[in-house]
Amino acid sequence: MTIIDSVVLGIVEGVTEFLPISSTGHLILASSLLGVAQNDFTKTFEIAIQLGAILAVVALYWRSFFNIELVKRLIAAFIPTGIIGLALYKILKTYLLGNELVVLAALFLGGVVLIAFERLSGAREDTPASTQDTPLTYRQAILIGFAQAVAIIPGVSRSGATIVGGLALGIKRTTIVEFSFLLAVPTMLAATGLDLLKTSAAFSGHEWLMLAIGFIVSFIVALPVVRWLLSYVRTHSFTSFGIYRILLSLVFALFLFF
Repeated sequence: MTIIDSVVLGIVEGVTEFLPISSTGHLILASSLLGVAQNDFTKTFEIAIQLGAILAVVALYWRSFFNIELVKRLIAAFIPTGIIGLALYKILKTYLLGNELVVLAALFLGGVVLIAFERLSGAREDTPASTQDTPLTYRQAILIGFAQAVAIIPGVSRSGATIVGGLALGIKRTTIVEFSFLLAVPTMLAATGLDLLKTSAAFSGHEWLMLAIGFIVSFIVALPVVRWLLSYVRTHSFTSFGIYRILLSLVFALFLFF
């Protein structure tokens, strides 16, 4: 991996982390385009630089972490994700990360789900979906945690899974998007910490430098994306992201296999 590769991947991560289009999927596909070999370092890089983007949330929403009731709900949501992620860690690193077929299938199916969900929820104007203004219940938080756990599959999208899960539970769009932002902090802290604990001893000085560059770039790029997405969801659905996912998966399938 070169410095240019690290910067490009950091930009890709910062742009895609909070959008329901899968940052991990984009990193894997971008690495393929750049000719970056998939090895233990690359797989750790694809996990760890996500924490850089996530820290943009800490910079923008740090006051939220002093809200004890909110923090307790974040913990409740993190528990199922943490248990499932820990149990499936070896499967993730061995078979899922770096697997382009898995990414393309997940991107395509996720796009179909986003479009179908928006069409179905939009067609039922008399339902209470996306109108809840009260704080999340612990039951909702735990169910959102299970939804987030599905994103262990590269290409699914952590934000997409939590947002769709929240909307399905009747939570207001801006509320679930903000909760998804905040839930990313303990999730990616744990994921990055676990991965670095298991693999970092073998990294060279050059690899640590590449990781630091990607981390910093993703943080800087993610800051405006967080602000933009909150503004966007107030007046738009997620249908356009679903269409994008489907088109991206089809284009890459043609590029990779034909």
